[in-house]
Amino acid sequence: MISPVSAEVGAEGRGERSIVIAHRGASAYLPEHTLPAKALAHAQGADFIEQDVVLTRDGIPIVLHDVHLDSTTDVASRFSGRERGDGRFYAIDFTLAEVQQLRAHERLNRDGRPVFPERFPAGPGLSQVPTLEEEIQLIDGLNRSTGRVAGLYIELKGFAFHAENGLDLAEAVINVLRDNQWDKRSDDVYLQSFEPAALRYLHDDLKTDLPLIQLLADSDDPDQTGDIDFGRLRTDEGLREIATYANGIGPSLNQLYQGKRGEVPVLTDLVARAHKARLLVHPYTLRADQLPDGISDFDELHRVLVDSLDVDGFFTDFPDRSATFLQSQSQSLGQSQSHE
Repeated sequence: MISPVSAEVGAEGRGERSIVIAHRGASAYLPEHTLPAKALAHAQGADFIEQDVVLTRDGIPIVLHDVHLDSTTDVASRFSGRERGDGRFYAIDFTLAEVQQLRAHERLNRDGRPVFPERFPAGPGLSQVPTLEEEIQLIDGLNRSTGRVAGLYIELKGFAFHAENGLDLAEAVINVLRDNQWDKRSDDVYLQSFEPAALRYLHDDLKTDLPLIQLLADSDDPDQTGDIDFGRLRTDEGLREIATYANGIGPSLNQLYQGKRGEVPVLTDLVARAHKARLLVHPYTLRADQLPDGISDFDELHRVLVDSLDVDGFFTDFPDRSATFLQSQSQSLGQSQSHE
C-alpha cells in the first residue's frame, strides 16, 4: 500500500495550506493548455499546473484535454476529411508533425460557439498544441528564472482507449518525466486519472513513486463513465480500496457541496471519510464565472472548500484569485495568532 502524501509535501512555501492547481493553466484568461496559459498560471502563483495528456499516432505525449482535436484547434479546416465516422478528429490519428501544424484556440461547443463566451476571444488560434516535454521545459525554465517552484499535475486521458489502439499512455508519460528528471520528484508531481486501471498500472507495474490521484466522475451515467462504478468508489469500502493504489481523490464540486438550506451550505461527508481513509482530496473545478447554485461570490466558494470542508487543494480556472484568497487567509491567521 502506498503511503499517502502528507499535506505538507511540495515546494517550499506551500506549507500546510491547500494547494492551488491551475486547471489547464490560467484558462480563465487564455486558451486552455497553451504555453501562454501555463506561463500566466505560473506568474499568478499556482502551486501546480495541470497537463492533460494524450498520444499522437507516433506515440508522442501532447498536452490536450480531449482525445479529440476539434474542440480546441483548427484541425477541421486544416485536415478536412480526416475525421472518423462520428465526425470527431482524434489526436491518435495524427502524427506529431501534423499536430504541430494546428493552432489552438478557446474551447468551442460542437455548434462552434465558445463554451465561455466572455473569456479570451475565440479567434483563429493562439499557439501550437504543446508536447508534454515542451511544457516541462517551460515550467523548468520559469522555476529557475523566478525562483518559485510550480509542480506538474498530469492527467492520463483515455488510458484504455490508447491501449485498444496499441499505445501505452502511462509508460510514455513516465518516460518523458524520466528523460526530464521529474520522475522521482514526488513533492512536485501528481499523476491523475478517472480510470482505476491506469493508476493500478502506474503503481503495480511501472512502480512509480509519484503520488496518484483517483478522479471521481461527476455522474454515474454509464454513457459517460463506461464500466467504472464511481458510486461504489465513493463508499467507505471504495475509498479504502483506492487507498491501496492511490494517494488521494479528485471529486467534482457537487460531490461535496449540494446547495443551501436557507443560508446554510449543504455539505457531504466525502472529504471527512476520505481523510479517515488517509486520502488527500483535490476537488474540481472552481470558476468565478460559473458559480454553484447558492454561492454568492468566488470567495464564498473558497471558504466552503477550505474553511468548512478542509480540502487539501483544488483545481481552479482563476489561479490568481485563488492564490490571493489563500494568501489573505494566511495573513489573517497570522495576525490573529500574533494577538493571542
